[in-house]
Amino acid sequence: MKKGYKVVNSSLQTIFKSSLIVFIGIALSKILAYVFRIIIARYYGPEEYGLYLLALMVIGWLGTFATLGLTEGVLRYISMFRGKNEHGKIRYLLSYTVIITSIIGFLAAIFLFFLSDFISINIFHNPGLILYLQVFSILIPIGILGNILLSTIRAFEKVSWYSFIFNIFQNVVKVLFLLILIFAGFKNGAVMFSQFFTSIAVLLIGYFVLKFSVSLPKKTKEKDFDKIFLRNEIFSYSWPIMFYGIMASVLYWTDSFFIGYFLDASSVGIYNVALSLATLLAFAPELFMQLFFPLINKEHARKRTTAIREISKQVGKWIFIINLPLFILVMLFPGALIKILFGSQYLIAATNALRILAVGTFFSSMFVVSNNLLNMLGRSKLLLMNTLIVGIFNIIFDFILIQIYGINGAAIATTCSFILLGILLAAETKHYISFIPFRRKMLRILIVAIIPTILLVIAHNLIKITFFSMIYLSILFGILYIVLIFATKCFDENDLTIIKTVKNKMKQYTFFGYSPFA
Repeated sequence: MKKGYKVVNSSLQTIFKSSLIVFIGIALSKILAYVFRIIIARYYGPEEYGLYLLALMVIGWLGTFATLGLTEGVLRYISMFRGKNEHGKIRYLLSYTVIITSIIGFLAAIFLFFLSDFISINIFHNPGLILYLQVFSILIPIGILGNILLSTIRAFEKVSWYSFIFNIFQNVVKVLFLLILIFAGFKNGAVMFSQFFTSIAVLLIGYFVLKFSVSLPKKTKEKDFDKIFLRNEIFSYSWPIMFYGIMASVLYWTDSFFIGYFLDASSVGIYNVALSLATLLAFAPELFMQLFFPLINKEHARKRTTAIREISKQVGKWIFIINLPLFILVMLFPGALIKILFGSQYLIAATNALRILAVGTFFSSMFVVSNNLLNMLGRSKLLLMNTLIVGIFNIIFDFILIQIYGINGAAIATTCSFILLGILLAAETKHYISFIPFRRKMLRILIVAIIPTILLVIAHNLIKITFFSMIYLSILFGILYIVLIFATKCFDENDLTIIKTVKNKMKQYTFFGYSPFA
């Protein structure tokens, strides 16, 4: 039992330490991505923001199809071939993938360029979208090649380079190009061309990193291999991933598509303001999932079911602890968040949509662990079926509710879809693994959160909410929330061990010879 506890505790410390590193990359990525969208939303208004998002949606769907799932195939098979020292296969796979995806990406770009008029006018009823689609069509082959290069960099375990390019570099370049173009007077084309230049920059830096930082195998005289068999094997692995990617993309963009079809581009922009703020609740799962999945796979290979159960429940609890106060703050201050970040022009229309979406996103975040557990078991077809069921459900509800309730109808449809997906994942996890990754103390944490929430509601009614007052109240709420969690013993032995580890680590840092954590 003591050995099992050590395994769980060691894994949890590894996840937590990793999450601190991941936090920096993801935090910078999120901040820069928000800055880019806030600039567009505030400077150009809802319609231009909506046109930008509709164009992203269209090239996202076409790009996902054009990759044929080969980006994931490259990641998996190059890693395998490296382990087996089959260098000839690595060179062949990379060159073949680049050629085939370039051809399909080029054809998809031509298809979109010549159909841009039809899509813009007949589907979304906005001729302003035409130029966006024509410019963005060129991004399809460029984006696909960039993703192939990034997957190759990951396959060679250059994770720091990958994280820098994907999380930081592309977002910094995007914001800088947008600001430069705006100040240079290119108001009308600044948004689309900043996206265009960023895609080229990512492709170039990916190429140079691969050329100078990754030791690509040179041509060898190793024994010939069956190239047809290799291509068939890669496609057999990749095409289900392509289909899953398409369904996931459809699920994400369904709301925007139907809003653009039934309403207008401005409504798409307003809705996505609410959606982007609601996805703040996806931040906590991202902190832990990058290392959680490989760790539970390792324990699964060693048949340590107890360790998997304890690690999963603990990570589920951490996600809940982080997300609960964020959820409460979003529900209490939706208007303040929208007005401060995106401007008052989005305030009235997006407030209720944000509250509705926050419910769905919070619920969804609690079942990310379950999704990873099913993936650990190799239930990819089951996950694909879940996405298909929820996607169809979301399409039907969007079709009905958007025509009645506008963007609030889209928010209701998405929230219901998230709840349905969560129920499916909970039932499937219980069936295949015999547990759900929740702890009983999560109920106590929920009850504890009621006290600071009541005080926050009272303060909300007594104080005029501004940027500074919201920050002040949020800090007080957070402090009281944490104190009550400690006072009511919501933290268990694993939590306290992690806190002790962090405290000991912080003691190592000094400021002018003094450690504030000692």
